[in-house]
Amino acid sequence: MKDNLISQVMYIVIHCSDDKFKLHNAFDIHKLHLSLGWDGIGYHKVIKRNGVIEQGRPEFWIGAHVYGHNKNSLGICLIGKDKFTKNQFLSLKKLIIKWKKKYPKAEILGHSNFNNTKKTCPNFDVKSWLKKTGIA
Repeated sequence: MKDNLISQVMYIVIHCSDDKFKLHNAFDIHKLHLSLGWDGIGYHKVIKRNGVIEQGRPEFWIGAHVYGHNKNSLGICLIGKDKFTKNQFLSLKKLIIKWKKKYPKAEILGHSNFNNTKKTCPNFDVKSWLKKTGIA
């Protein structure tokens, strides 16, 4: 089990689900990820359209959400592709503030901010959003 533990959280990574999979919650993502041969849901938190924050993997367990950086990151997935609700953004802000207190060295990035991906998620500019909300 020790090999599955996050050593130090250096990144908090924001993702989004893709509407083509018709995902509505953490359980839907869990089933999809199991079908891919994974150990279950790859994200640590999922934020539903109504703003409810659902548990994914426990924080101490290495995620499966950003290739090459899973050992030192936590993943948050917003349900949706590029049109998110006010409640989702309020919950995201609340969760980021909580995690930044717990993991003060962590940098907050979107999945697309990593060089080793062609993904566009979370399909909004995370750095601009952080400034707009006063988090950064």
